[in-house]
Amino acid sequence: MSTRASSRYDAIILGAGGAGMMCALTAGQRGRKVLLIDHADEPGKKILISGGGRCNFTNLHTPAERYLSANPHFAKSALRRFRPEDFIALVERHHISWHEKTLGQLFCDGSARQIVAMLLDECAKGHVELRLGCSVRAVDHADGTYRVSCGDETATAPALVIATGGLSIPKMGATGFAYDLARKFGLAVLAPRPALVPLTLGKDESLFQSLSGVSADVMTRCGNVAFREAALFTHKGLSGPAILQISSYWTPGEEIGIDFLPQLGSAWLLDAKRSYPRSALRSVLAHALPARLAEALAERSGLKGELANTPDRMLEQVQRRLSDWRFRPTGTEGFAKAEVTAGGISTDELSSQTMQARNVSGLYAIGEAVDVTGWLGGYNFQWAWASGWVAGQAL
Repeated sequence: MSTRASSRYDAIILGAGGAGMMCALTAGQRGRKVLLIDHADEPGKKILISGGGRCNFTNLHTPAERYLSANPHFAKSALRRFRPEDFIALVERHHISWHEKTLGQLFCDGSARQIVAMLLDECAKGHVELRLGCSVRAVDHADGTYRVSCGDETATAPALVIATGGLSIPKMGATGFAYDLARKFGLAVLAPRPALVPLTLGKDESLFQSLSGVSADVMTRCGNVAFREAALFTHKGLSGPAILQISSYWTPGEEIGIDFLPQLGSAWLLDAKRSYPRSALRSVLAHALPARLAEALAERSGLKGELANTPDRMLEQVQRRLSDWRFRPTGTEGFAKAEVTAGGISTDELSSQTMQARNVSGLYAIGEAVDVTGWLGGYNFQWAWASGWVAGQAL
């Protein structure tokens, strides 16, 4: 792949992450002359760390309802036109072996580097010119032409694609560049916030803080949304897939509920009283939960003695609390620990068919920079592929 940029292109793409590379390879293979620029010294850095280094590159189930946006319909067009099976076909053409984990999540058998290598190879097929370690000094637009100053050179093109991502994981180079650039061209930006992020708890939540390192399968709820996955207790609060998922829907000041025993029936404690009348609550809980968590919940419930000696009314009360244990997070661990950024460039400003700005000719925005945020488990990569592909088709 060429690394020396000439001055005139059909399209300049800023950001060599998943969305940017997909956009570049799609446009390049359609015969467009494309320049792909990134300030990092290597492309696809978030791809490389995803999925524990194995890249959770998509999910088998990606309906638009599993994406958050001020416009819940915006993502439908791109997701319908470039589907998980389309990306899987690309992966298989490159002989990358993969497997499904839980809930439709697909991972490489080997390394995430295979996905980056695949995308770079496809970019090379489209004769995409790549500029790495190149910080953009200025972006201007006049007479239908975008001018991007990068290093000692200035490149021009009638089309510019913003694919520089959001604010999540700043140690990897994430910045607010996409939002600054969008505002420069008059596009509205919805306040970015951390999503898929651990939650923090105050000192009054001593139950949780004493359980650092304990994990359990739970059901989390916030408003009308619920997720059943693992929750992990940390020294700062709560993490794990169930918590990361619900964090995207949580707003400061709201309560979150946890069902610690979602696998049990609605009258499990009364059933336990009939089956194991001489047992205490702690021993009953220990059959379904980690011992430390069972002990802590039993202690906090205030239920002492054998179940046989406990009135049904009291057991029902404890059971209700354990199925909807309420707590109020003090906040999140912020962009440093967030997997993605919610909010971003308003979808009202963009065409859902092409990702082009409605009122700024030749300007596109794709991927995490846009106000579309998926669930945990490959959804955000699928949005990167889909939004990048439709923009690449339009360039």
